[in-house]
Amino acid sequence: MTAQSKSSLGALMLGAVGVVFGDIGTSPLYAFREVFADGRVSFSHEHVMAATSMFIWALIVVVAFKYVGLVMRADNDGEGGMMALLALASRSVGDRPRLRAGMLAVGAFGVALFFGDGVITPAISVLSAVEGMEVATPGAKPYVLPITLVVLALLFVVQRHGTSRIGRFFGPVMVLWFLVLGAIGALQIAQHPQVLAAVSPHHALRFVWEQPHIAFIALGAVFLCLTGAEALYADMGHFGKRPIRLAWFVLVMPALMLNYLGQGALVLAQPKAVENPFYLLAPPWALVGLVVLATAATVIASQALISGAYSAAKQSMQLDFLPRMRIDHTSEEEIGQIYIRAVNGLLLVGVVLTVGLFRSSSAMAAAYGVSVSLLMVITTGLTFFVVRHGWHYPLPLALAATGVFLAVDLVFFGSNALKIADGGWYPLLIAALVFTVMATWRRGRELIREHNRAHAVELPLFLDAVFVHPPQRVGGTAVFLCAVAGITPNALLHSLKHYKVLHTRNLFVSVRNHEVPWVAPNQRLEIVDLGNDCWRVTLHYGFKDHIDLPGALNGAVNQVGPIDPMLTSYFLSATTIVPHSGGGMALWREKLYTRLHLNASPMAEFLRLPVNAVVELGTQIEI
Repeated sequence: MTAQSKSSLGALMLGAVGVVFGDIGTSPLYAFREVFADGRVSFSHEHVMAATSMFIWALIVVVAFKYVGLVMRADNDGEGGMMALLALASRSVGDRPRLRAGMLAVGAFGVALFFGDGVITPAISVLSAVEGMEVATPGAKPYVLPITLVVLALLFVVQRHGTSRIGRFFGPVMVLWFLVLGAIGALQIAQHPQVLAAVSPHHALRFVWEQPHIAFIALGAVFLCLTGAEALYADMGHFGKRPIRLAWFVLVMPALMLNYLGQGALVLAQPKAVENPFYLLAPPWALVGLVVLATAATVIASQALISGAYSAAKQSMQLDFLPRMRIDHTSEEEIGQIYIRAVNGLLLVGVVLTVGLFRSSSAMAAAYGVSVSLLMVITTGLTFFVVRHGWHYPLPLALAATGVFLAVDLVFFGSNALKIADGGWYPLLIAALVFTVMATWRRGRELIREHNRAHAVELPLFLDAVFVHPPQRVGGTAVFLCAVAGITPNALLHSLKHYKVLHTRNLFVSVRNHEVPWVAPNQRLEIVDLGNDCWRVTLHYGFKDHIDLPGALNGAVNQVGPIDPMLTSYFLSATTIVPHSGGGMALWREKLYTRLHLNASPMAEFLRLPVNAVVELGTQIEI
């Protein structure tokens, strides 16, 4: 059932405004200001008109044309986001293993860039909103950082309780925010209508033609108006394409354009306003209320990113890019509302360090944009493979569809790369650390599977040998978890060695994750009768599915008979990893994998097995 059939179009649009557009909707707080902040772009009438024109056309080309017009068409069974696009693109080149492997690595780095961006977005958004207090009263400056840290800490602390109760207010608050953005911008445009000439792209094009070096520098700040654009694609599965597109064209895009034009009009009339043009758009009597509303909007934008980080981590776990982490479901009605304590804690530490390290939104702006612009380059590159190999478009047409956008993305990335020494290194360092963990975990898992295949016995052959002289049978059902389907699990070997019995009914279960968001319930189970009341069961899941092994096995009763939870035991291999030099990875990576393995959430918890019915039997593996 599609999102549109579950809810009315208006409700979905309202939800999309509250979740999808928070990040891009709070960019006016700091984006325009940063064009002239460091003095490399001198203040002049021509430069203000050119910068304003750049903001308008960046929104049109990158958001309206690229994301709304092209990228949102590349849905993976209705789902979007980096993991969905990566899975879709890798499937489209499945017959080219080297290309597919390289694409998986690039896509995984894209996910790592998202986490690097995730520690800056809440920090710069909330801090830039609270800095409005300095405009209202200069004496508030010493309190800006403490208030910002308190707001951010509270935001992360309440995550474990879920946001279902307050989430219903996100949409109305963000609608009010966009209406205010448009209104205060329109007020200045009415007073200085000459700024409307900036809607013509010739101002931006002339700036690029006459002063290419200065224009290139300015693009690094202009790009800040695009941060959050990827959410249009990432949240497509929650709300559907049509509600997001309508919300963008009907409310969000007009409000943003009016606000950027209004800021341009203000600084043309009052050059000193360039220090903080957003807050100076408002009349003095409305300033305090605007600070409060801006803070609420940035908290909502941060909440959307935090929820996206949980979702990205869960999907990465199920695609074997991250170690297992405990996942708590914070809503009984909505299965997608989750909380991952480890991710929440790491984000909180990263955000606090970001605020402490940079101490102002202008300093953070230097670090912001590098990871997002590189992520956009990766998105466009993966979209090319979907268009060329997934949709089977001719090469010239595929290049035409993505080449212009790739060129734009590369120019923005190049401009942002100028800021690497000034702080852009920070999100790239975080992304590099996350990618190292992802690549090491995935490689370690591959080595373990290779070890199991090399040293294990085919399950049917082993069972044939066992039943030549069958062991004593005891009542109940035994569920043996198999890392590799069709291979005798170590837990079975240890069970026969120690207990010398076999249950009445034995299920050898393996979990297979697919590069699709969802697997239909009627395709969940694959059952093969091995004889002697033994069955091989394969459970199929998509990367957004909720894994519940006992619940899934309830669907097997027609083939294997009733499964009484009180008489069912789950046998797992408690694997000990022994790193050694000369293995399949560098020794430091083997040690890192061992540490990740030791700290991973128990498999029983990840599969939602009843704790009192789990039997873990040890085995040792060298990698």
